Amino acid sequence: MTEQHAHQFERGTDGPKVIVVGVDGSEPSLRAAAYAGGLARRQHALLAVVYVQPVMSASAALGVPVADTTDEIAEGLVAQIRDAAERLKGLYDIRWEFHTFRGDPFNGLVKAADDLKADAVVVGASEQAGHRIVGSVAIRLVKAGRWPVTVVP
Repeated sequence: MTEQHAHQFERGTDGPKVIVVGVDGSEPSLRAAAYAGGLARRQHALLAVVYVQPVMSASAALGVPVADTTDEIAEGLVAQIRDAAERLKGLYDIRWEFHTFRGDPFNGLVKAADDLKADAVVVGASEQAGHRIVGSVAIRLVKAGRWPVTVVP
């Protein structure tokens, strides 16, 4: 093996080292975070919890402080995760980080998974009926075919 190849990133050779989980505060996303946390614990992997803050056009927002609202959601999610991690301290040792990205959930999770060199992505199943026709974030992630994707109901 050459020196150049020794430093190349290779996904999934010994199980996941970085697991990205998308959270948005919904029940399915919180179940996905719990599942991903267990997977990270068993695999001794880093759990990267990702919240993608939606960006709305000025006309859609109509004066509503969207950035403030999504920042509050992100802060609330961090608080929930920290509380859960504190309750499990001593029982389970899970390395985790919280990341926020702005944009639509699919592109935000793709960017997060690429930037963090994820070996696996975990998301909650969509509860929106329209996603059966248009396609959910989970389906789009699977179709991207860049990482194993687990969809938690």
